[in-house]
Amino acid sequence: MQRRKFLSVLGAGAVGAVAAPFVSTARAQDTIRWKMVTSWPKNFPGLGTGANDFAKRIGELSGGRMQVDVYGAGELVPALEVFDAVSSGTAQMGHSASYYWRGKVPAAQFFTAVPFGMNTTETNSWLYQGDGMKLWDELYAEHNLKPLAVGNTGTQMAGWFKKEINSLEDMQGLKIRLPGLAGEVMNRIGATAVNMPGSEIFTSMQTGVLDAADWVGPYNDLAFGLHQVADYYYTTAWNEPSAILEGTVNLDAWNSLPDDLKAVVAEAARSANLAMIDEFTYRNAEALKALVDEHGVQLKQLPDDVVKALAEASQAVLEEQTGNDPASKKIYDSYRQFQQFVKAYTDVGEFAYLKNREMVR
Repeated sequence: MQRRKFLSVLGAGAVGAVAAPFVSTARAQDTIRWKMVTSWPKNFPGLGTGANDFAKRIGELSGGRMQVDVYGAGELVPALEVFDAVSSGTAQMGHSASYYWRGKVPAAQFFTAVPFGMNTTETNSWLYQGDGMKLWDELYAEHNLKPLAVGNTGTQMAGWFKKEINSLEDMQGLKIRLPGLAGEVMNRIGATAVNMPGSEIFTSMQTGVLDAADWVGPYNDLAFGLHQVADYYYTTAWNEPSAILEGTVNLDAWNSLPDDLKAVVAEAARSANLAMIDEFTYRNAEALKALVDEHGVQLKQLPDDVVKALAEASQAVLEEQTGNDPASKKIYDSYRQFQQFVKAYTDVGEFAYLKNREMVR
């Protein structure tokens, strides 16, 4: 009995001696702190705040086990260096748009927008119900990245123009800020597309570096004051019928997470994605009203010959892109097949309803 008592005391002492530092160490390691770099000005409405929302959701859903500090464009890295910063591990996470990386990964463009492609609902269905996310994972794994859909602006406007567009001839030589596949389409019809961060658009329009610019839509365009540097707002949607905002995670950092925290990040992305869509639907309507009623902005539609030329050039650009890059072909084949599949329902469902709704005033 004395021996048992001795061993019991010794055991308790040993546990006590080990337990205190073990608990202390575990608590110190409970919080994983990551950095997220973005392509947006700090706290910029919709895009910057969308990154903040994503980070906040990770913190809340993880019960505080993960905390993500968000850095706006230029705070840690320039706006268009997010991809490289996350790939190399300079930051564990990024928030941007994949078509900015067309020079590094041409096929990445398909994970932002496709001219005359799917709308937001269809695109999300391709990502989550089709092969979209699987193909995106495969493409980015080669660059040490895990991609996530973290927001969507919905349908974007054709952009702001300093002069009125009355025919295809008016597009010739026009310098327009327009990234991705749509930018190449503009080049094909005689304009010159320029890729630059959103923060540079206002000054570039003001000083004549640009004649026109696509940014996002009324919500973000009003925030940048683009109505002050261009008289005509062309609303003809063709270039970005849906625009995915991407979250990226350094693949080494992702693989270091336990499965439950991987699930937390994935679910935070999915909920932030839907939350941004909800916000843009409301804020775009609110901002459009302000632009027209308060600022006297003229809403315009591109002429038919311009739209036809854009459609034909889009087809040519997509054929060339997929013909020269096997990864682009694999992704676009999946995208196009899914678009044709859902189109049958969209045409008799949403599209037909929207036309019928016009009967009620």
